[in-house]
Amino acid sequence: MGKVAREVVAKAGINVDELVKKLVRAAAAEFTTYYYYTILRVNSIGFDGEGLKEIIEDARIEDRNHFEALTPRIYELGGALPRDIRDFANDAACPDAYLPKDPTNMKEMLTVLVEAERCAIRVYTDICQMTAGKDPRTYDLSLAILHEEVEHEAWFSEYLGEGPSGHFRRGAPGESPYTSRFLVVPKG
Repeated sequence: MGKVAREVVAKAGINVDELVKKLVRAAAAEFTTYYYYTILRVNSIGFDGEGLKEIIEDARIEDRNHFEALTPRIYELGGALPRDIRDFANDAACPDAYLPKDPTNMKEMLTVLVEAERCAIRVYTDICQMTAGKDPRTYDLSLAILHEEVEHEAWFSEYLGEGPSGHFRRGAPGESPYTSRFLVVPKG
């Protein structure tokens, strides 16, 4: 635990226990979304589904990256991930992104995807508002994740025909252009 990290955040006027709870719930949402997006990606078949696969894969890997980036901050602030995965998943900040009853209906699939991203946007906006001007490290991390979640929503929203997003394809799936600086990748 980072004793000073927790101390300075508390001195800035943030309820650290509440912040840690929000971060754990956000991490749980990222972890479960990674799992559900795996199922959604596998079921994206046929002419319409094949076009979605790469976008789902990008969001899926980036959600895993978000989980990986959030975890150290949770521990730095004296928190911890639950020991039981079931407790962790049940406490996710966003509802599960279940495969639709008719997995061949790409509009239903896209609705599941876009709603998952919209929930994530609300979660990180809340954390940013809580930490703005008080906890620069958590704010910076949450803002980076928020940038990527907004792009994910834009991609899925555009596929639904809700209008042009103004966002373009990135490099390789899972690139995490905003969050990558928070990830420690072992060399080897």
